[in-house]
Amino acid sequence: MAAKIKKGDRVVVLAGKDKGKQGAVTQVLPKENRVLVQGVNLVQRHTKPTQAEPQGGIKTKEAALHVSNVALVDSKGKPTRVGFKIEGDKKVRVAKTTGEVING
Repeated sequence: MAAKIKKGDRVVVLAGKDKGKQGAVTQVLPKENRVLVQGVNLVQRHTKPTQAEPQGGIKTKEAALHVSNVALVDSKGKPTRVGFKIEGDKKVRVAKTTGEVING
């Protein structure tokens, strides 16, 4: 199945503690149906000192969100669902709200 959300897409969070926040997708995990969004769903991880990281301490990083909890942002800045259309011999993503082809 074709991916509705890809790396580099601008998305908005629809549910959870970060509802309404926007960010770029940094990683897509298709087997788990999850995405990593830059600056969203930050969690703190307590790490022991190691040779690679002698300081240890509390590190902040992004946790994955389920794909159903994010929506693509269209050209007007509104959340939109994604559809597909055949243009010539290519299958392209289309924003449902505006009908525009999504680049990428």
